[in-house]
Amino acid sequence: MENNQLDKFSALWLSHSSISDFLKCPRLYYLHNKYKDIKTNHKISLITPALTLGKVVHLVIESLSEVPSEERFSRSPLIKFENEWKKVSGQIGGFDNPDQEYEFKQRGSKMIQTIIDDPKFLSKKAIKLKSSIGLPNYWFSQENNVILCGKIDWIEYLPKSDTVHIVDFKTGKFEEGSESLQLPIYYLLAKNLQSRSITKASYWYLDNSKGIVEKKLPDEKDAIGKIEKIADRISLAVKLGHFKCPTNGCRHCYPYERLIKGEGKWVGVSEYNQDTYTLKTPKPEV
Repeated sequence: MENNQLDKFSALWLSHSSISDFLKCPRLYYLHNKYKDIKTNHKISLITPALTLGKVVHLVIESLSEVPSEERFSRSPLIKFENEWKKVSGQIGGFDNPDQEYEFKQRGSKMIQTIIDDPKFLSKKAIKLKSSIGLPNYWFSQENNVILCGKIDWIEYLPKSDTVHIVDFKTGKFEEGSESLQLPIYYLLAKNLQSRSITKASYWYLDNSKGIVEKKLPDEKDAIGKIEKIADRISLAVKLGHFKCPTNGCRHCYPYERLIKGEGKWVGVSEYNQDTYTLKTPKPEV
């Protein structure tokens, strides 16, 4: 198969997010990544306060990488944070009430203040992966028509060794599990989309006391093997159109089932052309 743009449109695109969806529940994968509303022909997405918080903090950090290193903190990132938060305030950000929004906004503000107080490598040279179509991506398997894609939060350039350091920022309170495929996927993306060796990989936990946690670099062969296995499973499910929830309505797919039943509130179209909804938590049965 030739590596061209037409083939990319017919390929199976896999990311850490879509793979995580499938591993949680095949039905969730279908509803979040394949299903399209018959009226708009858009995919659907559920927005929650936690997702909004993560989105805004990541947007602020990403904006820093677009500024020359010596100028990054000449203007407080909190200004960018405030401006971005205004765009998601209220129902559009999934907030049920002002008190809930205030709580999440304060958490976000504190995270940004953390990187202002000690920017570490954020004030140094960074490398960005570029792409001509969608997220940074490469042909994981031309034979099986699979593309691996994703956006790495930060790639620090290490001038002494002429190598790079992959960093993922965490805005939740919990640590990434040891079985997570996130770093293996980011490692493969960085290896295939830029020329320098990768010598470090870290998580930066912004919402707890862990701070920066350096992780062992993934083994390339092992990473490829693990992703090949899940890619084969997803490819087969797509081919057969078989995306069954193992429990007939788990906590992962149930919110999306409610969306397609019309229980969500439409709040707009995302940057990825998805119809975005909020969903009130149903009242517990008495």
